Amino acid sequence: MAIKVHQVKSSRLSGIDFNNLPFGKICSDHMFEMNYIDGKWQEGEIRPLQNFSIHPANLTLHYGQSIFEGMKASILKDGTPLLFRLDKHVERMNASAERMCMPAVPGDIFCEAIETLVDLDRDWIPPTNGSALYIRPYMFATDEFIGVRPSETYKFVIFTCPVGPYYTKPVSLLAADKYVRATNGGVGEAKTAGNYAASLYPAKEAKEKGYDQVMWMDPFEFKYIQEVGTMNIFFVMAGKVYTPNLNGTILKGITRDSVIHILKDEGYEVIEAPLSKEQILEAHRNGELQEVFGSGTAAVISHVNKIAFGETIINLNSEEFKIGPFLKSYIEGLRSGVREDKFNWTHKVRTLELAV
Repeated sequence: MAIKVHQVKSSRLSGIDFNNLPFGKICSDHMFEMNYIDGKWQEGEIRPLQNFSIHPANLTLHYGQSIFEGMKASILKDGTPLLFRLDKHVERMNASAERMCMPAVPGDIFCEAIETLVDLDRDWIPPTNGSALYIRPYMFATDEFIGVRPSETYKFVIFTCPVGPYYTKPVSLLAADKYVRATNGGVGEAKTAGNYAASLYPAKEAKEKGYDQVMWMDPFEFKYIQEVGTMNIFFVMAGKVYTPNLNGTILKGITRDSVIHILKDEGYEVIEAPLSKEQILEAHRNGELQEVFGSGTAAVISHVNKIAFGETIINLNSEEFKIGPFLKSYIEGLRSGVREDKFNWTHKVRTLELAV
């Protein structure tokens, strides 16, 4: 499928300082847009980044029928853009769509739109190690109607942002003991906007107490660890790597899945199971808690140097971590093309003939 492209008359690229990239605040020149009308997706187009005109009764603004994905494009030394696990992002986007009663985006259209957009704005990909072109596909309801029901029309959009590292230092976590992110049967594993809106107030309280993020716990006893606000979480205890199992309440992280594959391939024992705070505290008391790190598209691998369970504080020296730094180097090596891609996770963006 050749996507029709309307290019900008003058790029904003010359005004961008790649050495000073705040995360998510600078957008590239173009965006992809496609509408779902009369039960089918219409022809999509790439056009200059622009604002939407939205009716006051737009269904999403009132009832939150909105989902999104997050992925990155890096660049090889020869200037070729590289995508990471594109197929898994398509799969997760459409799983979120199903849960939120929204139409699936055909995988071929999704991939073609991403590839065309990245090819068009390839000069926006930062060349600095640890930086990337962040890609944000999302979908929202567009019916103009006040009433609680699924929309009959939708808009699917993709835009990109050149970004630096999400976290520039190790992070501190405050274990939730009052607020809940997700429960069984809810929408915890969907990347839907409401999940993130609900996390803002607890995250604000955590920051007021001096912590970077909330570590979410189970909604019944606040005993079992779920995930962090911006990433899945891993614990290294006595040489084994533990992470909470997928049970419908946490996001099926693509970086999480990558980490598990890499570790198993390297001979580590990875245990996916319910993980209680008592296990973590006991391992810490026994000197067996060696590392804690998070994984995510934005965060990549972020080391954790402090966890608070109420008044009980765990402090960790991230400079002594070994597995976390190895994983970060491994994934960045895949994205830069300097490490062999034995899992076939990366995809080189070809130079496309644009239908202008």
